[in-house]
Formats: sequence, structure tokens, C-alpha cells
Amino acid sequence: MVNRTAPFLRFVAYERVSTARQGKSGLGLEAQRKSIGDFVSARSGTQIGRFTEVESGCRNDRPELEKALQLAKLTGATLIIAKLDRLSRNAAFLLTLQSSGVRFLAVDMPEANDLTVGIMALVAQ
Repeated sequence: MVNRTAPFLRFVAYERVSTARQGKSGLGLEAQRKSIGDFVSARSGTQIGRFTEVESGCRNDRPELEKALQLAKLTGATLIIAKLDRLSRNAAFLLTLQSSGVRFLAVDMPEANDLTVGIMALVAQ
């Protein structure tokens, strides 16, 4: 049964693995996809896009993340990631993303707010 009073939840998924070997093995990506898929399903949401990157967490230039952010901004969707450390371990990068105007949610910390994300960004670094 669909709850018609609940808001329509749209998500744009972003997955990242650090090395080509991790990406080809599928282990890291499969776990992220399952985690995100389970979360979206449990909330009766819709995943409107998925962007995958094989890139070091140290690099801040990520074309697939930029595409994910653009889609989320354009549609009002929430950027969803499996774990906060899949975005970056760089506190400045996470704090910049946080101020981008796009809502984002980490499945491993769905209750996190701006303050806790800022603290976790500093701890992750």
C-alpha cells in the first residue's frame, strides 16, 4: 500500500571506489548499491539517477559527482551516498559540498544534520 500523504522522495545516487581494481571487482560498488537501494526502498522513494566514479578520495575534481549534483539541484532530489567517506575524507571538500544547496544523505548516518556532518567531515580527515 502506498502512503499518498508522504512526500515524493527522489534520490540521486553517487558511488565511488578509489581504484580501478576495486571498481572492476564490483565488491565496493555492489555493497554501496545494495545499501542505497535498500534505503530508498524502505522509504518508498525513487532513485532518479546513479553516478559512479573510480577516483581517489583525495581528488576534488570529480565529473560524475558534478553531474550528480547538477541533477539533484535541477530536480530537487537528495544526493544519496552509502557512507560519508565515499564522498571524501577532506573536511574542506565536504563542508563546501554541504554549502552547495543540494541536500545530501549518507545511508550510514541518515539522521545527520549540518552540524554532525561538519564534525564527521573533520573526524574523517
